Amino acid sequence: MYEIENVLRDYAWGSTTAIAGLLGRTESGRPEAELWIGAHPDSPSVVRRTDGSEIPLHALIAEDPQHYLGGASVAEFGPRLPFLAKILAAAQPLSLQVHPSIGQARAGFARENADGLAPDATNRNYRDDNHKPEMIFALTPFEALCGFRPPAETREILLHLAACLDLVESEVPQLVKDVLEDLADADESAGLRKAFERLIAGGQAVSEATALVAAALISGAQLAPYQAELSTVVSLNEKYPGDPGVLISLLLNRISLSPGEAVYLPAGNVHAYLHGLGVEVMASSDNVLRGGLTPKFIDVPELLRTIEFEPVGVPMVSPEVSGLGQELYKPPFREFQLQRIELVPGAAPVPLAQSGAAVVIVVQGSVYLDSPKGDLQLSRGRSAFLPASEAPVNVHPVAGAPDPAVAFAVTTSMKG
Repeated sequence: MYEIENVLRDYAWGSTTAIAGLLGRTESGRPEAELWIGAHPDSPSVVRRTDGSEIPLHALIAEDPQHYLGGASVAEFGPRLPFLAKILAAAQPLSLQVHPSIGQARAGFARENADGLAPDATNRNYRDDNHKPEMIFALTPFEALCGFRPPAETREILLHLAACLDLVESEVPQLVKDVLEDLADADESAGLRKAFERLIAGGQAVSEATALVAAALISGAQLAPYQAELSTVVSLNEKYPGDPGVLISLLLNRISLSPGEAVYLPAGNVHAYLHGLGVEVMASSDNVLRGGLTPKFIDVPELLRTIEFEPVGVPMVSPEVSGLGQELYKPPFREFQLQRIELVPGAAPVPLAQSGAAVVIVVQGSVYLDSPKGDLQLSRGRSAFLPASEAPVNVHPVAGAPDPAVAFAVTTSMKG
């Protein structure tokens, strides 16, 4: 087992306090958006060997993939760590985005390489050849947009919005009337596509309609019973005035996760994290196609090819709970599963749910990892890489520790 140091990314939307507070670190004074825990070559964790030398995690794995990942993982996912874990802290909304399927990622990555796009080109859609299904586990109240709501529900919100505009003696924009007509299509998928295309490519008409709607809402229009949805329109427009993503947000499920709740996001699901601290887990990829709420590159034709225009329920993940302080979150992806372990002082050791390699991070107290090949103690804020060859691993409370310990572990969800 190896202790690792992880890369902290300082995107502008990140919190200046949340990650430092969770891990017991000194605040840096700048936004701290994502702590990457894994072997993605863009920001790999760094392994500290027993001799004191250091090596990026993906380079260590490349020395002996069978040993570090296990034969089953290499056979299914190739000689790379299949997952990437992050501590994510959003103080402001992230971009509206969607992730490709693995077929789209492979084709897109090959196409952009053949076109000669530099790996870091700002107009690149595909940074690698992998898909990026993901899951977010809320550590604090967590706000997000996630997948298309049924068109009839969005029509109800827009009809309420139109009534609000009438009450403040403001004309209902033609754009809103057109989107209402789009969403009345008997074919829900076709209606969603028409409405989304109208908003993403509407240019000045969208900007003007968004400004008018936001001004009406600010002026005292009745938000209830759609307080969350319409307040989101106002707050998004303050950050990204006139952006297509502001009104697109009304097409999407507006969700509020309580601490301990988790939701997964498959390929084609349009989403945006709005605010909160969480543990994010995904297949090891950095492929993102953006659809608004960002100054970054937006490729509308590729975006439209990637989105699944179907209404969906909120894809929550309920844990499998043992009597040993374990909660196992298993979305329908073989690349990863998330385990939360809570140990009270003097508790019995917990066998780590592990298939292939694993990473562990401690967010409260200290734990002691015990395997047939070695031991490792981790305190709050520290993390480790566990090769497949270390299994089975037991997680112990540290002897004499006065407080409970909490750790998160990520491994594949393969059997055997």
